[in-house]
Amino acid sequence: MIHPATRVLVADLRKHVGETVSVSGWVNTLRLQRKMQFVLVRDHTGMTQVTHKRGESDLLERQLEDLTLETAVRITGRVLDNPVVNLGGLEIVPTSVEVLNRAHAPLPIDEHTGSEHRLDWRFLDVRKRPAAQLLFAVQTTVEQAMREFAYREGCTEMHTPKLMGTASESGAEVFKLGYFDRNAYLAQSPQFYKQMAIAAGIDRVFEVGPVFRAEPSFTSRHATEFTGLDVELAWIDGVQDVMDFEEHMLVHALATVKNLHGDAIREHFGVEVTVPALPFPRITMVRAQQILRARGWDPQGVKEDLDPEGERCLAAHVKEEAGHEFVFVTEYPASIRPFYHMRPADRPHLTSSFDLLWKGLEITTGAQREHRHDVLLEQAAEKGVGTESLRDYLNCFRYGCPPHGGLGMGVGRVLMVMLGLDSIREATFLFRGPNRLTP
Repeated sequence: MIHPATRVLVADLRKHVGETVSVSGWVNTLRLQRKMQFVLVRDHTGMTQVTHKRGESDLLERQLEDLTLETAVRITGRVLDNPVVNLGGLEIVPTSVEVLNRAHAPLPIDEHTGSEHRLDWRFLDVRKRPAAQLLFAVQTTVEQAMREFAYREGCTEMHTPKLMGTASESGAEVFKLGYFDRNAYLAQSPQFYKQMAIAAGIDRVFEVGPVFRAEPSFTSRHATEFTGLDVELAWIDGVQDVMDFEEHMLVHALATVKNLHGDAIREHFGVEVTVPALPFPRITMVRAQQILRARGWDPQGVKEDLDPEGERCLAAHVKEEAGHEFVFVTEYPASIRPFYHMRPADRPHLTSSFDLLWKGLEITTGAQREHRHDVLLEQAAEKGVGTESLRDYLNCFRYGCPPHGGLGMGVGRVLMVMLGLDSIREATFLFRGPNRLTP
């Protein structure tokens, strides 16, 4: 890792005992006593103590006295062993203090600030909390590990448009915006574009990118903009090939996170990263509803799908019976799935689709897609979906598109479950929801 030649990270100070170094970071704590001045300085790798005895340097004494919390500083001084110091048994005796950017006082947030107000000052919220910074290190590892797995499995990474000339097949849940002399829409999924890539002869496709959903939802698991990981696989024998791919990808990602961050996650979030056994349990929707009703699940107005309570209850059942945190729910009714989901020939009222639940939260939806042009037209007509606006999409299936299927996963939800967070707002750097477009 390349850093300015004069800078030493806090995590590396042990290597420089007895040497004079420069540490750059933020003022975390000020303890300005009658005889001694103690300043705790924090960078992204940890915290160290700066110790100055009053009377030894009037200039340093004034500079330290004038510091404010969260001021950006560069401290140059000698690194000394001091077993009394809790922070690694080290301290820095300063020879110079450089204020790089003085922070205004008082700070707009502290440890008692409510979550909504902390979102207004998210840069300070993340900077001041090691757990929040760890979250983004974990996010990086999750995405990198999933990319590694996808590359290993022969996938090509694609970047699909986020501006669409027409709305989705239903026209619902999309954001409309002006585009020169006409309207455009933000993509609520790269679904159709992934399928176009399959039709273009790119056997296996994946993308990590933004997804936009104009849902007026105010739950702990919904956002109007989030990062999605999408995969599409050609020449599959059935939807089970897609589920096999996903469960192996998740096992690889979780094993990587556990190896790199397991101890830190345990320390900061109090949870253990568990690498799940293969294969994941798979339960049909019919069987899931039988299990849930036997356990007393009685949804209000939900007959063909699972509500959040049903998802949590099913996850609890699987944990009790199989000792597993994941479960694929399969064979969703055609009535609640999109027209492009394939339907088994012998059970046309069902779809070859699935949701993946992790600890009771849906993190993925996937399916085998219908790749036959005539069947797509029939299923679109059955659902009352107009096909004129979908002409470019439907043309992909007129000239030899192979059998294929795929999945869409919310990265924020994966982090939310993995780290035991209460809300997806905490798993997002700058959250976007119906009432939040800032900062």
